[in-house]
Amino acid sequence: MGTNVSRFVVVAGLVGAGAAAGVAAGVYAVLGRRTDPAWLRTNHAGRAVTLYAGPAAVLGGAAGIAAAPGPVRERAAGVLAVLVAGGCGAYDDLVGAEDPRRGFRAHLGALRGGEVTSGAVKLFGIGAAGVLAGLLIEERAVDGVLSGVVIAGTAHLVNLVDVGPGVAVASVAVLGAVAGMPGAAAAVVLGPADLGERAMLGDTGAHGLGAALGIALARRGGRRGGRTGRAALAVALVAAAANGERVSGLARRASGVLRRAAGVAGR
Repeated sequence: MGTNVSRFVVVAGLVGAGAAAGVAAGVYAVLGRRTDPAWLRTNHAGRAVTLYAGPAAVLGGAAGIAAAPGPVRERAAGVLAVLVAGGCGAYDDLVGAEDPRRGFRAHLGALRGGEVTSGAVKLFGIGAAGVLAGLLIEERAVDGVLSGVVIAGTAHLVNLVDVGPGVAVASVAVLGAVAGMPGAAAAVVLGPADLGERAMLGDTGAHGLGAALGIALARRGGRRGGRTGRAALAVALVAAAANGERVSGLARRASGVLRRAAGVAGR
């Protein structure tokens, strides 16, 4: 009986991973034929790259959650969080592209002055979606709120480390594999394009994949450590957000290491 259950879990996990990888690869292939200027950016090395990896990552991550085993309510909550996080990121990519303001303080300061920036839309939109998803997944309200902080906080963390080729996708792939995240396969298939500087996740993909990873981490943390585990994750993510510049600085150095290891540095 135990062997059959284990086989089912493995097969179901492979189905979710396959859906994530297939959708992400397919969407990226289709969008890659387009040349919409709104989805083009100049990267750190002055090269023109597309943001099409972002929508591909979001849809792949959502597909992985939808196809993976689990109660319908939990899967629906996960898909909702990923799509809303990705949508808020896309809004920032397209509307806030020329806004030099960065960080929570800058956007909250603008909000106090009566200006709703794209960053504020991200902050409150992703936060609300994370908490709603947490409340749908967890039975107790306090656990739902904690899970919501983990989901939104992880979405923000992945965006913080998406400051150089390869770091965000590698982080999601590694942590996702540990946490049992079905959508991690989407990061894997998009890794070569990101690391090879042909595309980037942008806020769209970073927030979408981050939300998917946050769901997996919240559920794993809850299973292993209960409320204490969720609370510890939430505190760690809030601390990372408060030290965003330091986190991004470490990610930039990590990007250089990844690019040298992959043989793409200096291309």
